[in-house]
Amino acid sequence: MDTLSEVLRAVRLTGAVFFSIDASAPWAADAPEGQAVVPHIMPGAEHVIEYHVVTRGSCWGGLLDQPPVLLEAGDVIVFPQGDAHVLSSEPGMREAPDFDLFRNLRTSRLPVEVSLGGGSEERTQIICGFFGCDARPFNPLLAALPRVLHLPAEKVRNPVLHQLVHLAMRESSLPEAGTDCVLARVSELLFVEVVRSHVGALPIETTGWLAGLRDNRIGKALQCLHARPAHAWTLDELAKEVGVSRSVLAERFAHFVGIPPIQYLAKWRLQLAASLLRTTQQSLAEVAAEVGYGSETALSHAFKRDVGVSPAHYRRRSARE
Repeated sequence: MDTLSEVLRAVRLTGAVFFSIDASAPWAADAPEGQAVVPHIMPGAEHVIEYHVVTRGSCWGGLLDQPPVLLEAGDVIVFPQGDAHVLSSEPGMREAPDFDLFRNLRTSRLPVEVSLGGGSEERTQIICGFFGCDARPFNPLLAALPRVLHLPAEKVRNPVLHQLVHLAMRESSLPEAGTDCVLARVSELLFVEVVRSHVGALPIETTGWLAGLRDNRIGKALQCLHARPAHAWTLDELAKEVGVSRSVLAERFAHFVGIPPIQYLAKWRLQLAASLLRTTQQSLAEVAAEVGYGSETALSHAFKRDVGVSPAHYRRRSARE
């Protein structure tokens, strides 16, 4: 059981590429926060992550409340928490977001080609894409990611990531039949590889869910919980599976993940239940049994407490989206 893959499946990661920017200095492009554009780009998505790949030239990019970073050709920058941000030819430049670009996406041929700037010979080309995913009831990956992930081209040592960036660059510069589909799938793979590279670069003292995956003992504990979520795990049994004492497991799991193992399992079961409610016609009793809740009533109480609505209401709302 690959824990990261299991989480990505359960939270419905989907990718799409919507904009291909050709900019000439001076220029700036403000991107609104993800929630403001969800209805136009990914209706029904709970959370939207935006990313950019610089395919030619250079620019500056970053959050509105932090200093920007220099982005060169081949660089990837991702905004996992859906924050508003800005790209520009020089630091400090701003431009009001153009919401019409998002409102017209449904009737536009993708990727939408956007021209920006004053017409100078200094040109920058950028692919802008989005990922949709579930944020609730429980997305441990999203909670573990920073507000910005910047992967400079010279640090793209991962050969798979290097090839994906170049494939995205080629497809955007020489669009053919099926380019939209290719770029959408590439964007999903690109995100996974960026996360992998981020995990590999984490300092040894880092804590959090991603660092826990890398730890031999906690990674194994997470693997056990995700492989058999319906099992009636106890801390003692999980500790035996991992090969450590009960106290060591409890301490190290809380150190990395932030909550005890059995509490983590309860949250993950709710995420699985939400996924089943969206994608199947199983009864609530069947869902409760599949994810490890003892009864329909127990699942209903836990679901309403964490999600804010009953399972039946959640299912009806998901069907409308």
